[in-house]
Amino acid sequence: MTELIAALDVGTINEEEALLQALKNTVTFYKVGLRLFTAHGKRAVDLVHRFGGRVFLDLKLHDIPQTVAHAVAEAQKLGAHSVSVHLSGGAAMLKAAAEVRPRPKLWGVTVLTSLGAGDLRLLHGRTSLPTTVKNLARLGWVNGIDGTICSGQEVGSLRKALPHLDMRFICPGIRPKSSGVQDQKRVMTPGQAAALGINYIVVGRPITAAPEPLKAAQNILAEMRHASASALERP
Repeated sequence: MTELIAALDVGTINEEEALLQALKNTVTFYKVGLRLFTAHGKRAVDLVHRFGGRVFLDLKLHDIPQTVAHAVAEAQKLGAHSVSVHLSGGAAMLKAAAEVRPRPKLWGVTVLTSLGAGDLRLLHGRTSLPTTVKNLARLGWVNGIDGTICSGQEVGSLRKALPHLDMRFICPGIRPKSSGVQDQKRVMTPGQAAALGINYIVVGRPITAAPEPLKAAQNILAEMRHASASALERP
């Protein structure tokens, strides 16, 4: 079953608390990202815990191995369920992070969903976007990463290309049909993600910027349940 992670992409504790209050009993998993964590740090994480939620600490760590390993250890002290790292940080960095004990789950970023094929050509030359995603996903897996962050559009091809790897997928860039894509380029609807059996979807602005965040979250969850049920009914 696909699980919803609501992204608390706000700038103040008051805004965070208002969202947590609105979504309690409906959403239990939240993303604390760079904006909120830079502004409020541990306080932002503790507030989610006070509401009984789990925290995906989305800091996209990318530095020398020792620095990242220390940051992962600090995320564990904060009680984070999971923390993100950039897979492009390389094998040594990923291995150092994975060897931290105890530690939160490590979720590895392949290619940001705000990037398209043209952006990748500037960064990786002639290597195609699907190949870049596949290579980074494999690199993460063999070095102890627990989950792969990618666009939902790439999940099917990754499962075919790496069938021997029991990957868990975390997909941002999720947009209901009624929502604009904003700065995202490789998007998917909640229903499509659920039909694919993606483990987690991360949804920010379609919930946080909605006039009624609770209703927006409930609509997303209903779409996911319907898609999952329809997928099970197919022969």
